[in-house]
Amino acid sequence: MSNTGMNMRGKITFYEEKNFQGRSYECMNDCSDMSSSLSRSQSCRVESGCFMVYDRNNYMGNQHFMKRGEYSDYMSMMGMRDCIKSCRMIPMHRGQYRMKIYEKENFGGQSHEMMEDCDNVMDRYRMNECQSCNVMDGHWLMYEQPQFRGKMMYMRPGEYKSFRDMGMSGQRFMSMRRITDSC
Repeated sequence: MSNTGMNMRGKITFYEEKNFQGRSYECMNDCSDMSSSLSRSQSCRVESGCFMVYDRNNYMGNQHFMKRGEYSDYMSMMGMRDCIKSCRMIPMHRGQYRMKIYEKENFGGQSHEMMEDCDNVMDRYRMNECQSCNVMDGHWLMYEQPQFRGKMMYMRPGEYKSFRDMGMSGQRFMSMRRITDSC
């Protein structure tokens, strides 16, 4: 068994209407296209685990982190313009967290290895922006503004040569946080 805790399963239930009304769809793993199960989703309950939800199919578009709790009207709570179209379960991680961030695409420019949260890349590392990264250990959230604000992007272990190629054209990431919630 790896240290990602893959045996820990999450459960999220989506509802067509606000306040947990209408048809529902239960999900316990990744779902790249929810449209075959629900025409729309305006509320949800996370019974266990942590999830990233996306306003486009195939894990694209605006992303939001959801942990255990009830979200009776997440469209207004999160400022989403569209309903959730796909979701990804975040596996629980035990162990260290390591990510190397790069100022430029293709791992160019300044680089810094991180093992802790960073609330402001400019203040801590004197980097104007982060355009690529290599996540070696753990799962991370990257935010477009300092202090963990603005649009976010979920990063799991892997190499990310260009955020632009991931549909994040013009996006700058200025703060990063480890997903340490015991989902």
